[in-house]
Formats: sequence, structure tokens, C-alpha cells
Amino acid sequence: MVALALGIPASAATTTTSTALRTSPISPTNHRLRISCVGWDPEGMFGPPQTGHIARLEFRRRLERDAEAREAFEQKVREEKERCRALRQSRIIPDTPAELIEYFLDTEAQEIEFEISRLRPRLNDELFAQLRFELGQLRFSVSKTEDMEDRLIELEALQKALQEGTEAYDKMQMELVAAKKSLTKILTSKDVKATLLEMVELNQLNRSLLTLLDENIASANLNDQVITVRNCR
Repeated sequence: MVALALGIPASAATTTTSTALRTSPISPTNHRLRISCVGWDPEGMFGPPQTGHIARLEFRRRLERDAEAREAFEQKVREEKERCRALRQSRIIPDTPAELIEYFLDTEAQEIEFEISRLRPRLNDELFAQLRFELGQLRFSVSKTEDMEDRLIELEALQKALQEGTEAYDKMQMELVAAKKSLTKILTSKDVKATLLEMVELNQLNRSLLTLLDENIASANLNDQVITVRNCR
């Protein structure tokens, strides 16, 4: 070796050579940094890994689409209500029972209930007598045409609808009157809880009364009042 020729001990030469090798720069091509675990966080500085970003974005888009669909649906409902209101105001109520029958025949099915409630005083014996008269003429006619058969079917359906509708309306009105009396009894009672229990035993708590109670509570809340019956329901 060259070190021996210069008179330098072999051990010193080896040390010098090793030092020279250690002080030489490390080539980056031979020692590359490798990341083996991107989720490695022993001290918990970054918290647990967050996932589901795509699902959250999709959920947000779906909410936006649902909001648009809901707004479109509500707009259609408002338009339909406005159409019904305009139609109701434009109709002229006839004077005679025969004309009133034609009026109901020209009424849309979903408007029958409203017209029954509006014209309940006109749905009397005179009107039903006119209906029975026209039905009798059609049923006992010697020669029946197709138009007469269709007319007979329409009048029979109308008769049934008016009879059932007036019965349901009268029953609802009776329940409403009774519910108002019961509500007055509850609100003026000194022991509301005992009064409610008594009404439950007598089966007097019906849908009409519960509706009035809800309306009364809502009205009291708007006026910042406290009604004891709210705590007893």
C-alpha cells in the first residue's frame, strides 16, 4: 500500500482511509427516504384519519337537489290552491233545485266536500225530492238511450255522494259543538287533571277536542301565556 511506502503505520492508514470515507458525502441515489405508513401518528397530533369525503359531497348534492324538488313541489301546491280559489269564486250558485243538481254534476270530485259544506243549507228535502223525481223518470222510462243510461248513473252517484257528505258534515258539526263545550269545561275547571280523567272515562276526548286543545295551546304560546292543561295532557 502507499501508506506503508511513506512510513505510516498500517493502522493509522486504515483509520485515515476510514475517516476519509466517512466524511465523503452520501449519494442520495443510494439512500432514498421511503414512507411505509402514511397514517403513522404515534402522538395523535393529527387525530384519526378522515374518510367519506366523496360520500359527503354526494350527500350535499342530493340535499341541494331535494331542496330544489321540494321548492318545485311547494310551488305547484300553491298554484293548485290558487287555481281552486279562483274557480270557487268564479262559480255562480244557482237558485232552483234542478239547477243545483247540474251545479253539483259539473263540480270536480275533489271539490264536492267543499261545496257540500258551503251549500249545506240548500241540501234539503226539496233538493233530494228533485233528485228522486229525475231518477224515477229515468228508471221507468220505456225507451232508454245511451245518454239516459249515463245520466242515470251520474245521478245515482251524485245522490249517494250528497247523502253521505251531508251526514258526515252534520256529524262533524255536532262533534265540533260538543268539543267547544268540553274545551270550555276544561279551561274553567279548578282541577284540570281530574276533569280530563273524567272525560277519558266517558270517552269524550275525540279528535275535534284534541284539535281545539292544540289550537288553544298554540295561541297561548304566541301570547306568552301558560295554560295548565298543557302539562296534564
